[in-house]
Amino acid sequence: MSDFRSHIAVIDYGMGNLHSVAKALEHVSPGARVAITSDPAQVEDADRVVFPGVGAIRDCMTEIQRLKVGEVVSKAIKTKPVLAICVGMQALMERSEENGGVDCLGLLPGQVKFFGDNLQDAQGAKLKVPHMGWNNVHQTIDHPMWHGIDQNSRFYFVHSYYRRWLRITPKLPAPVTMGLHLPPHSAIKTSSPSSSTRKKAPKPVCNCCAISVAGWVDPAFGDGFDLNRPTRTCLSA
Repeated sequence: MSDFRSHIAVIDYGMGNLHSVAKALEHVSPGARVAITSDPAQVEDADRVVFPGVGAIRDCMTEIQRLKVGEVVSKAIKTKPVLAICVGMQALMERSEENGGVDCLGLLPGQVKFFGDNLQDAQGAKLKVPHMGWNNVHQTIDHPMWHGIDQNSRFYFVHSYYRRWLRITPKLPAPVTMGLHLPPHSAIKTSSPSSSTRKKAPKPVCNCCAISVAGWVDPAFGDGFDLNRPTRTCLSA
């Protein structure tokens, strides 16, 4: 079995917290070669790819389109594990309500919706938007990114938008985890070797976030990778 951790490319399109991502990867995967790059050839050569993003989706999509990053991500997501973090996850969707409505890459079905100004829990109590602070994350399936993390562990969130699930089918499975801030939303989504996440760790770093990223770089994540059913893992933010 090849060592999937040998080369990880972090895509640089000028909108990501690149060095923090790279340091986290180096921390959980000693010996891996982590490269921050905008070179499509380096991304193609990598065993795993990280698609980060920080800021407003409109600005991120402007740079993604200008630099033709979407073509790079689209190609990578079909052949290897791709981890989309924060706005990187949002960019994979069809459309986002942020900035008055922005068309995204459409690599994953679904839309990114605003929580709303009058968000309430089941008892009618008003919930804060932005959703900011520690909250529980509920695991919906057994997954390598959750090995070593207890059910309903607390993660740090900073976001006002969430991924809306339009449908769940055998080709579009349920999210790996659900954030418990209403309405329930995907905190980590995977459809089999890419992943996305919407949770975000400030300083001090959330240990559970580090463990989940460690699960993604583990060689077990990607074993028996079926090229006809790529895994897109998305870490939200």
